[in-house]
Amino acid sequence: MSSWRIYQGVDQPHDGIASLPAPPPWRDFGSGGTVTPFDREVPAAGRHRLPRGTAYRADEGTIEAVNTALYLRRPLLVTGDPGVGKSTLADAVARELRLGTVLRWSINSKTTLRDGLYRYDSLGRLEEAGLARHRAGGRPTGRTELGRYVSLGPLGTALAPYALPRVLLIDEIDKSDIDLPNDLLDAFEEGGFEIPELARAADQQETVRVRPAGGGAAVVVVRGAVQCRAFPFVVLTSNGEREFPPAFLRRCVRLHLPAATGDEDRLRAIVEAHLPGVGAAADAIIAAFLDRAATGELATDQLLNAVYLMSRTGAAGAPGPDRLVQLVLQHLNVTAPVEA
Repeated sequence: MSSWRIYQGVDQPHDGIASLPAPPPWRDFGSGGTVTPFDREVPAAGRHRLPRGTAYRADEGTIEAVNTALYLRRPLLVTGDPGVGKSTLADAVARELRLGTVLRWSINSKTTLRDGLYRYDSLGRLEEAGLARHRAGGRPTGRTELGRYVSLGPLGTALAPYALPRVLLIDEIDKSDIDLPNDLLDAFEEGGFEIPELARAADQQETVRVRPAGGGAAVVVVRGAVQCRAFPFVVLTSNGEREFPPAFLRRCVRLHLPAATGDEDRLRAIVEAHLPGVGAAADAIIAAFLDRAATGELATDQLLNAVYLMSRTGAAGAPGPDRLVQLVLQHLNVTAPVEA
């Protein structure tokens, strides 16, 4: 029997997603509609920057939770303190399984479901129609192509008919209006949604091509309906600032990422993954980090910043290790500025 692990938490991208079994009958969204292609390779992030997720190190619990969500075609709700890698998990899965660029939807208190699904530029359509009539001397100008005025949001794009799942990060869902988690349930349960502006015009334009978030091939929408073929891999992150309704929670696979601030071996592995070659030279900074983490809140990215700076302090005028710790490893739950 092949490995149960589709996502393995390894460094090298692979085609394990092809081994994902058929979904449970109650999560099968069919195979109709025109397949939308997408670029499965995560583009390089730049000459001096690794692609997101490259240095992520998943533990056993995380690997099991990701695979559970993949098998069940359910969203993964990831909780934990800031800086533990909640958002980076989406990038790591996308990179390893070759599922393209992550679709990102950042949430705030004013975010609505429609913000994530699609945008319809009604004003632009009216302006262009008026301009066309003016050029034609007031005569009717025929139909306009509605797809020019519709663009899909990150959630709407994730629910487009791709043959393989797209990866969607819904970041900081706990900052949303109280109704948004419940509003998401219909889209998650149905695996699709309707664009009313296109549905109303379906008798005149049954098929419309619309722009997806992040670019790429246009999505073919028939009679206003967007329906997924493969349910996306959805990561919802939360810093634990609020509770979620039971109806929402029971439709998610839940994962809590504990802080690494007290685990010396894990911290050393994180440092080595992000800054290979530092080795024992980082031990003094890690020890200082552990000492300070015992008396206040710190995040692992502060440790990475400190280790990086430590490797650049050989030049004249650079601060010493103790001063560097003062500058970078400041407690997050204290607002007093560092002393000069």
